[in-house]
Amino acid sequence: MQVPNHEMNRVYDWIAKHATFTPEKLAIVDVASGRRINYREFNEEANRAANLFESLGAKAGDRIAIIAPNSAEILFTLFGATKIGAIFVPLNHKLPAAELLPIIQNCEPMILIYAEEFAATVSELRGQHRFSNVIKLSPQVDADEVSWQESLDEQSSARNKHIPVDQNSPQMLLYTSGTTGKPKGVILPHRMQFFNAINFALRDLNGSDRVLIHTPMFYTGGLNVYTTPSFLLGGTVVIMRHWEADEVLRIIERERITAFFAVPTQFLMMANSVLFEKADLSSLKWVISGGAPCPLPLMKRLMARGLLFKQGFGMTEVGVNCFCLEIPDAERKIGSIGFPNFAMEARIVDDDGVDVAANVSGELILRTPCMCNGYWNNPEQTAQAIRDGWFYTGDIAKFDDEGYCYIVDRKKDMFISGGENVYPAEVEKLLIRHPKILEVAVVGVPNAKWGEVGAAVVILKSGESATEEEILSFCQSQIAKFKIPRSVYFVQSLPRTVTQKVQKQELKRVILVEFEGRQSEKVAEGKAAV
Repeated sequence: MQVPNHEMNRVYDWIAKHATFTPEKLAIVDVASGRRINYREFNEEANRAANLFESLGAKAGDRIAIIAPNSAEILFTLFGATKIGAIFVPLNHKLPAAELLPIIQNCEPMILIYAEEFAATVSELRGQHRFSNVIKLSPQVDADEVSWQESLDEQSSARNKHIPVDQNSPQMLLYTSGTTGKPKGVILPHRMQFFNAINFALRDLNGSDRVLIHTPMFYTGGLNVYTTPSFLLGGTVVIMRHWEADEVLRIIERERITAFFAVPTQFLMMANSVLFEKADLSSLKWVISGGAPCPLPLMKRLMARGLLFKQGFGMTEVGVNCFCLEIPDAERKIGSIGFPNFAMEARIVDDDGVDVAANVSGELILRTPCMCNGYWNNPEQTAQAIRDGWFYTGDIAKFDDEGYCYIVDRKKDMFISGGENVYPAEVEKLLIRHPKILEVAVVGVPNAKWGEVGAAVVILKSGESATEEEILSFCQSQIAKFKIPRSVYFVQSLPRTVTQKVQKQELKRVILVEFEGRQSEKVAEGKAAV
């Protein structure tokens, strides 16, 4: 008998399944609120959220956005939206309203949910965009808002409906900026989430794991490194609201955390904590580093403490678990991201799409069921990124003679600061609006704490003078804090190619060589020249 295609591609309700299998098993620990929620309770809250969304008119395909700190409410929203086939859109609460507005206008959420601490941002957004429904995560609401808990309490905790979409339908929209800084909504389908979890299950996780989530849950790192895979497997997710190294070490000990992800900057903060040598970390099966290569001295400090160390690589568009360097190779293959994971094919190609030889650099491209569906309302960039079933990452990489993969450089100008992506063109676009600036280029330069930070190289208009403080203060409230450059260099010219493009690698070299040791001077007042 032939099975109908829609039956083969059915989306299963993960939380409802585990509420049946292991109803009393601990699903969520919300550290900030102190709530400890088992799978039965988790499913009931998600059901109430789904019923609430439907009562407000939401249906399959509608977007449900939330701006809130890491919390159980984000998970109730995610799985409540999933149960009705709606699309979950977590908003970056680090961004000012001016940067959130283009995202809102792009995805047009049918429902906006927000926490009290972001009331000012939401008020500003509501002054420029009309929302059909607004839900506030506190009892005190305006006349045109809905109170989250009061409204949930009115809803049934039961739900006997199938999720009304198939595996190729969107589950999430996660916004990540492009090389120009313009936000792009990455469409994560149910298929992608399932196979991302399978990749973790085959190499990293199982239902007995207790994972700690501290990365913001508006990023794929907070949602998909461990959170959604753990729920597919029936594990326990411990949520921190804010990163704090001492508190991380306490929680690992208290909650008997078995798996933990962080970027190198965060591991350094942990290693420098007075608690690092005292805390009981024996529950950890391993730790995984990602976001940037982990320096060997730091890796050795972690391993000397008895931590088993893995290196990972992923990206929003093709899953967070694309590659993994396993524990035995952590030191021998320092700098490598290892091999592609189970449901992942990888090639390295030249500009003509032809595979390159071992030890030759080219662009890393990936093919996988973990691939996104493209970018929301952006067919041009979708077509540019996904070609013949392959996702073109924009990362320059190479395979060594043993098949281990190494990321060599970024094809784009983006750099990573403390695990956050920074796009120079976005910062340049802001700085060029300064009335005294004629030209500007932004590059990432090494920093002991954050990995890389921004450096702005500025040419002032004729007759003008300025200080570093004046330039940097211009950025305040205009862009997120992690995007603001940490230093400004005043120059008379920028190195360029024959086609007049700024040579950013040369500019970075000049900053590191010519200006090394002169950080305190900042070559201010426009007197220095490159």
